[in-house]
Amino acid sequence: MTRTLRIEIWLMALLLQAIAPALAQQMSVKAPRQVFEGENFRVAYTVDSKEVENFRADAFPDGLEVVAGPYVSSQISYQIDGNHASSSSSATFTFTVFADKEGSYSIPAAHATVNGKRVSSHPTKLHVAKQTARTHSGAPRMHGDSDYAPGMRDAGSAITGNDLFIKVSANKRRVHEQEPVLLTYKVYTQVELTQLEGKMPDLKGFHTQEVKLPNQKSFHTEMVNGRPYRCVTWSQYVMYPQMTGELEIPSIVFKGIVVQQNRNVDPLEAFFNGGSGYIEVNKNITAPGISIKVDPLPKRPADFSGGVGRFNISATLDNKEVKAGDPINIRVVVGGIGNLKLLKQPTIELPKDFDKYDAKVTDKTKLTANGVEGNMIYDFLAVPRNQGEYTIPPVSFTYYDTAENAYRTIKTQSFTLKVAKGDEGSSGSGNQIAAEQKDIRPIKQGAVELMKGEDFFYGSVNYWICLLVPLVTFCALLVIFRRRAIENADLVKARSNRAKKMATKRLRKADLLRKQGHQAAFYDEVLRALWDYVSNKLNMRVEQLSRENIQERLSERMVDEDTIGKFTSALDECEFERYAPGDPKGNMDKTFESAMTAIMDIEQAIKASRKNGRTKSFRLILLSLLAMLALSVNAATKENGDREYQKGNYQQAIKDYQEVLKEGVSAEVYYNLGNAYFRSDNLTQAILAYERARILSPGDDDINFNLEFARSKTIDKIPVNDEMFYVAGYRSLVNLMGVDSWASLGVAAVVVTLLLVLL
Repeated sequence: MTRTLRIEIWLMALLLQAIAPALAQQMSVKAPRQVFEGENFRVAYTVDSKEVENFRADAFPDGLEVVAGPYVSSQISYQIDGNHASSSSSATFTFTVFADKEGSYSIPAAHATVNGKRVSSHPTKLHVAKQTARTHSGAPRMHGDSDYAPGMRDAGSAITGNDLFIKVSANKRRVHEQEPVLLTYKVYTQVELTQLEGKMPDLKGFHTQEVKLPNQKSFHTEMVNGRPYRCVTWSQYVMYPQMTGELEIPSIVFKGIVVQQNRNVDPLEAFFNGGSGYIEVNKNITAPGISIKVDPLPKRPADFSGGVGRFNISATLDNKEVKAGDPINIRVVVGGIGNLKLLKQPTIELPKDFDKYDAKVTDKTKLTANGVEGNMIYDFLAVPRNQGEYTIPPVSFTYYDTAENAYRTIKTQSFTLKVAKGDEGSSGSGNQIAAEQKDIRPIKQGAVELMKGEDFFYGSVNYWICLLVPLVTFCALLVIFRRRAIENADLVKARSNRAKKMATKRLRKADLLRKQGHQAAFYDEVLRALWDYVSNKLNMRVEQLSRENIQERLSERMVDEDTIGKFTSALDECEFERYAPGDPKGNMDKTFESAMTAIMDIEQAIKASRKNGRTKSFRLILLSLLAMLALSVNAATKENGDREYQKGNYQQAIKDYQEVLKEGVSAEVYYNLGNAYFRSDNLTQAILAYERARILSPGDDDINFNLEFARSKTIDKIPVNDEMFYVAGYRSLVNLMGVDSWASLGVAAVVVTLLLVLL
């Protein structure tokens, strides 16, 4: 474990943040399980992110020949749900492979960097079957393309509207208001389309949701005007008209990339300078707009729910015999197909002796091509106040049935509830305050003066001095050390920058010797290229060049073990392949490929480590500041408690107020604490807090009012939902110390962090 890694782990512990590292993205591979000898087929590697770097696939086995690729395509999908929008993206790298020989093969794994993390795919199996008798046109057939595959066009070829276009269709062109419409965008192509992006516009007059389609698109063949096209459903949207009349869906311009073949390219130049045998051509494709005729609904009934579609309703009662003051739960479920997310909440008519609370709404729906399907669940909590036998009437639901083109009203069953006498004083108790008022008075905000409290260290002059002095000292030392490092690094940097250029020059010479068949001279030149490269790149003298020293220096540059192993293996191949039996040309090809791969992998690894190193100091400083701020700000203050109370986080507000009271007592803080307990339905503690507040300020009207109001509500028995254990644990740890303690610890963390950075 490196020093900087230990520092970061320690700082994150001080932050007390339960931040888990982002789950590593996975790379998937898609390829057919079986093809025929002589066929072309596609191998596609997909990552659910557009931020993909350094993609590289392992070598394909003999018998499978890569004839094109990789083509890089990406997709972004957008979902609009009311005023909220979300998006997802993916990148796909596609190879076209020729099945040359019958047999069983393993499609190789691929590797890439996604958001700074290394990901890899798993190898997959492929069987190449013996070619059956079939008609050939002279060119290999593309597997799975229904006897049709678009030809790879040469660079500069024109791409017309007949070669690539998008069709837009709606399953209904005339609907009623709120009736779902399925909008489909379908792509037709006769060229190698590798990327397509287009954002759905903000449709006025529609509530729009995107249908989830597979990220990996599967093309099939369709005939259009006698011509075969590869086509795919690119995106689908379910739209609910919110207005009547002729509503327009505007045209959209998609940005596509088409791959064309570049026949004039130097393979060695392509390897070192990023060239390719293919070029990418940007192409804008316009999807036409369409119009939807929206008819108004017939005259709406007074109890219309806003539902349009086909629905059903049911209700359940969790307990039919309770005591006065005990809560009951009435669950109403509205299900079916239609605009379920846009419905008005059902209304329950309860007897006057019942207290009713806001419903808890649970969404159990899913979006399909037919619209939104599933259930909307409404849980109503109610409390009977007096004993007796009560009837809970049916819940009615009126909607517009699109199949019958008429309004329908459906109802649940009714329920009979028997309420027994509750605990003493629970039925009919209460006083004039409870009858005239419906709620407690609000909390008292603003600063307060705690009796017997001490001045806070946090925010004081001494606090800022203790914080700023180490930071200023650190910055001064950092500038001094930086200048010294720059002076020493100029010569080393120039030599390192020449390393790749000189290695490339020697490998070009070695490539010429390989083609001329000069075996001994070839191996000598490759070996010199490798040794000179590490000597210049790592600033090593000739007498220091050994495998052990090279491995140690590369490890210090954060080069992974696999890349280091490739380089040492390349050295071994240069020394042993010249004497190896077999085809000399094949041995030279293998050695040349290994040397090039080793150098390029080291270049990429060192480049990545430099990028990380440039931000390391900044990250450490930022983390230390965040540690100090988080520890200090999260400490409990009255303002924090007031803020949590306003958000409805009453349990956290209680803890904050209790921490404040450890520093000193205040009538205002006790009063606010009583309010937080009352909102949490802990009436015993609420009354106790109000009593303590009244002792400190007996003439306060708000305190006296809330105390009497809480006493009138002692029959409430509504259970409190506990926090999740990790949330409760985190908050308990934060409130372990007061403001001054956390502030002192934060300053200490900054000082220790800066010392560790400088050591």
